Amino acid sequence: MTELKLPSIDYAALAPILIMLGAALVGVLVEAFVPRRLRNGVQLALALVAVLGALTMVILNSDDRLITAGQALAVDGPTLFLQGAILILAAMALLLIGERSVERGGAFVAHAAVTAESADDRRQADGVGGTTEVYPLATFAIGGMLIFVAANDLLTMFIALEVFSLPLYLLCALARRRRLLSQEAAMKYFLLGAYASAFFLFGVALIYGFTSGIPGRVAGVDFATVHAAVTDSPASPVLLFAGMALLAIGLLFKAAAAPFHVWTPDVYQGAPTPVTGFMAACTKVAAFGALLRVFHVAFSGAAWDFTPVLGAVAVLTMLVGAVLAVTQTDIKRLLAYSSIANAGYLLVGVLAPSKDGLSGTMFYLVAYGFSVLAAFAVVTLVRDADGEATHLSRWAGLGRRSPFFAAIFTFILLAFAGIPLTSGFTSKFAVFAPALDANQAWLVIAGVLTSMVLAFPYLRVVVMMWLSEPGDATPTVTVPGALTSAALVIGVLATLVLGVAPAPLLDLANGAAEFVR
Repeated sequence: MTELKLPSIDYAALAPILIMLGAALVGVLVEAFVPRRLRNGVQLALALVAVLGALTMVILNSDDRLITAGQALAVDGPTLFLQGAILILAAMALLLIGERSVERGGAFVAHAAVTAESADDRRQADGVGGTTEVYPLATFAIGGMLIFVAANDLLTMFIALEVFSLPLYLLCALARRRRLLSQEAAMKYFLLGAYASAFFLFGVALIYGFTSGIPGRVAGVDFATVHAAVTDSPASPVLLFAGMALLAIGLLFKAAAAPFHVWTPDVYQGAPTPVTGFMAACTKVAAFGALLRVFHVAFSGAAWDFTPVLGAVAVLTMLVGAVLAVTQTDIKRLLAYSSIANAGYLLVGVLAPSKDGLSGTMFYLVAYGFSVLAAFAVVTLVRDADGEATHLSRWAGLGRRSPFFAAIFTFILLAFAGIPLTSGFTSKFAVFAPALDANQAWLVIAGVLTSMVLAFPYLRVVVMMWLSEPGDATPTVTVPGALTSAALVIGVLATLVLGVAPAPLLDLANGAAEFVR
């Protein structure tokens, strides 16, 4: 009888994940035992304390370079950098989620089971306190993202994908206003996400089959085994290429890359705006963290085969995002197509097979996350009697009615356009330069051309805000509460600092840009 040997687990290295998942479980208990009038403050404090505690452990673990939990999780430079990025951006998103003064009761529905557009629904929209289940859901999602970027085998990555995806599906359906639009967005996200997860799992099965028969190795889906199989497996390469394609579909869906992007504009428009910001920043970090690890660690030996295909996906993503952004008439849909185009620029960094490409991609993720959260923070403030005024025609003349917030939004849009002295310029340079060094000039040319196209919808919004006369339909900008103000200040300052003095973060990313294999 063979003795069962338990895997060694470094609990300190896993502490950020354990803290977030533990806080989510405590949040569920808070929902059961804390009086309703106290829940929002308790849940927000619990979530923020958990994020700060997890971030502290990430900093304390900064020198760790190890694989633990039975080869399931890798704690290395990219893991710690991306976990820190997710936690900082998640803290900003939690501030937006916790805001209750911009709209009475907050951005979330009070009773999710109330029938949309009914009399009860209209009553809850008039100021009943929003549901606080959003906090444990968001905390579970953050914990799943931390696992996702650390996963060292494909099955752990799939479990993490589900852990952070399922709460997001629910969060998208909890908007206080426009309930039908919110529920439609959640249903589309759920159905398409289920298909994407199925593709990913089928890809895992094919890769497992491909790893069988390697001399001296047992078949498996950990990245060391997959890496060895790419060069040594006697199995048909059709299994490898089909498995890589199916895995890529699952990951590119989460990254909002074309042609797997179709959910993005509808979900961004229908979801509560704080949740949209959370997805635009944190989900993108998690998705690209997984893409980097899968293609730089597990499949690095097949780079010659997958680079042209992913390069074509990158160009298509940039084109779709830039061209369709021009046609949008809703600010949230415009930011959705902007997010799609930025996924294409990030793929350029992913395909640069160098340390500079890896560090540039990680820098881009952080810089973009700060900017997009600040953008959605401004969107939450532009309101009329029916809630947020997201149609672009309503923003005409906003610069004359609220010049301060119009100036902030103008600065953020210029950063998205890649204007010098903003984080958008330095982050694009950080991914395009390694691509040029890797003789991938075609990707850089596509990136530059689509950036020029994408500047048009940004500048159109700027012109509408500043050069149009405010009319009766021009909404007011609500005075932000302390939480939204804090998130907005952090986002704008980060966008400015990372454009003027990006060296400290670039150096940090460069020092962290090495995977444990």
